[in-house]
Amino acid sequence: MRIAALVRTAAAAAACSVLLTSCGGSGDGGDGGDEGAPRKAGRTDARTAEDLRRVPDVGDRLQGKIPKNSRQVVAVYGESRNSADATVVLYTKTDGGKSGKAKSGSGASGSTWKKTRSWPAHNGKRGWTPDHRENDKRSPVGVFTLSDAGGVLADPGARLPYTESAAFQAPRSWPKTHWHDFDHVIAIDYNRVKGTPPNDPTRPQGQHKGGSIWLHMDHGSGTSGCVSLSKSGMRYLLRTLDPKQHPVVVMGDKASLRR
Repeated sequence: MRIAALVRTAAAAAACSVLLTSCGGSGDGGDGGDEGAPRKAGRTDARTAEDLRRVPDVGDRLQGKIPKNSRQVVAVYGESRNSADATVVLYTKTDGGKSGKAKSGSGASGSTWKKTRSWPAHNGKRGWTPDHRENDKRSPVGVFTLSDAGGVLADPGARLPYTESAAFQAPRSWPKTHWHDFDHVIAIDYNRVKGTPPNDPTRPQGQHKGGSIWLHMDHGSGTSGCVSLSKSGMRYLLRTLDPKQHPVVVMGDKASLRR
């Protein structure tokens, strides 16, 4: 049985070494950002009473894809279509006023989205795309659920199911600035099977559609398609995102989000 376990571990590590190319890779080094205000606040702060019932700067198309039962949204605001700079904002739905039916994505009548925390971040080094493909170095635009987490480091108190494994380790052939990218990760449910570790290799829509799109630790520059933020930001999200609140990520460049 010990031999069988070792074989499974080796196989998982080999699969992970292939999958990680979707998230990391060589690039410019640098320290990750920390908790703080967005680089450019845009229109996310000045909001009317009607605006409070919507995730800021997200148009009807994507707003309508936010599940009605979702009470936590991680919004990723990319600076522009071809930029690797972004801001991550966590919004939490709070109830107020009378309850009742509302439009898709808006929840109960009187419910509002409260900005909880924000962090400077990075996305794909070539920017964003509505039709992500394997190795295009762009992050996919859309609304995706957040179901599973993991990493090289021990569980920091995550509410999402967390898989600790050395198989997440970034290849040592990468620059040292990237070695800790996957100390903590949260799988973005793009072309993956929910309820499995983030490094599970299964891609239901096929290899050509890419995969292994994660929230992970920042190395100071663009990724191969993931979204990266500071260690403190990742640990905050891990301790805050709750499966009972049905968390999702709404991500894209600002122009695409507003459409």
